[in-house]
Amino acid sequence: MEAKTQYKSSRRWFLQHWTAIAFTFAFVPLTQSLDYAEALSKSLLYFEAQRSGRLPYNQRATWRHHSGLTDGLDQGVDLVGGYYDAGDNVKFQLPMAFTITMLSWSVIEYGGDIAAAGEYKYALEAIKWGTDYFIKAHTHPHVLWVQVGEGETDHYCWQRPEDMTTSRRAYKIDEKHPGSDVAGETAAALAAASIVFRRTNPHYSHLLLVHAEQLFDFGDKFRGKYDASVGAAKGYYPSLSGYMDELLWAALWLYKATDNSHYLNYALQNAQSFGGITWAISEFSWDVKYAGLQLLASTLSIRQGKGEEELSKILQEYRLKGEHYICACLNQNNKTNVRRTPGGLLYIRQWNNMQYVSNAAFLLMVYSDHLRETNQMARCERRFVGPEEIFAFAKSQVDYILGLNPMGMSYLVGYGPKYPRRVHHRGASLDSYKKKKSFISCTQGYDNWFGRKNPNPNTLTGALVGGPDNKDRFNDHRRNYMQTEACTYNTAPLVGIFAKLHALERDTDIEDSQLFSANK
Repeated sequence: MEAKTQYKSSRRWFLQHWTAIAFTFAFVPLTQSLDYAEALSKSLLYFEAQRSGRLPYNQRATWRHHSGLTDGLDQGVDLVGGYYDAGDNVKFQLPMAFTITMLSWSVIEYGGDIAAAGEYKYALEAIKWGTDYFIKAHTHPHVLWVQVGEGETDHYCWQRPEDMTTSRRAYKIDEKHPGSDVAGETAAALAAASIVFRRTNPHYSHLLLVHAEQLFDFGDKFRGKYDASVGAAKGYYPSLSGYMDELLWAALWLYKATDNSHYLNYALQNAQSFGGITWAISEFSWDVKYAGLQLLASTLSIRQGKGEEELSKILQEYRLKGEHYICACLNQNNKTNVRRTPGGLLYIRQWNNMQYVSNAAFLLMVYSDHLRETNQMARCERRFVGPEEIFAFAKSQVDYILGLNPMGMSYLVGYGPKYPRRVHHRGASLDSYKKKKSFISCTQGYDNWFGRKNPNPNTLTGALVGGPDNKDRFNDHRRNYMQTEACTYNTAPLVGIFAKLHALERDTDIEDSQLFSANK
């Protein structure tokens, strides 16, 4: 009982003490009250708006309708389902798989908090909508369909997904046309999801693992970058980091899912040659996985503590590189730190910067939990950093997203009184198919809707847009796609964060109420 009381007290101290410090240094208004439970609920709703395929009877984003019902037909495969990545109508496997990996990681870390908020069902549905599609797309142990649609023709049109007249050509990787990066990321997503479904649906969990292991073996045996095999992806989701990070990432997730030492040994034996313990990276995204896999590996080091000397040494090297990322976010490296806006937001690059912010906040929060649980600190070049400080900074980034910023703008669509109203999104910016079933042609959307100054007729609730520039400025216009387009992988890591912050806030309220009652 005493230990539990101390733990609760520590949680409340995190919120009250470190939140005040974070806000002071971010120079943002402190008057706005944040509702993390509402943010969690809306973030999960966003994935329903991005669905492709035949929508279920309980679809909550009611302005959407069935779409892409013939995907894969010309190639003789069933590729109906999955998610559109952003504001267009193409299905890109690499970012879609990363989205599912991060959603699954959110549930693995904070599933209890998600359940306590009443959102667990929706989190599992969001994951399963993706994994069901991955199973379809994996038609042979050495074949994975990795794209449906063409970015060039799709971007020429401004159409609802329900009206698509653009090419729905499907692209695959196989033995002669390898794609180790996309195979590895899909394996990681399926392995992580198998952990999520292990208790509630063990048969499905096993099926996911079978596909994950086959895809990992395929990606490892037939190595190559997928954008060299699928030229149509190169202009939209090129694999700039190569495939070695995805293979390490997949191996670590498979180890967590199976406890099979083969996968851990793979990550250890290839740590040097694949860059796992040589790359010190200051960003984490759908393309560059090094920071995520390094921190994932470093938690194994922390949890195992003692063990084989060589194993422990390599895992410690993973930790060293992973903490470089943590320290870069906290501005505690001597040279390579992440820039910040005047309002305190991490700033990597102009186009869709919020993807890096939400991913950073998630990694920071997860790692702060591990450090606190093991009574350790992160070692930065300038000084040691404790879990409380890491947590506080992660929270400051999330609070900036929700409106505690110089513009007073929530960048999570549909949350708060002020949020982006002209999101760069085809379906949201055109009249709902359910209200106006008459066909909207390829160019008609551009002529009659795209340039309108009016807000979108449909709210893309829960979408995290690209966000402000390096001076905290934001221009809410559909043409401004670098700032107003939202992507599934922007929102995915926020699911776990919102759940955790809501749980901390709830526990603090309960404890305060109990203290008040005791003092009556």
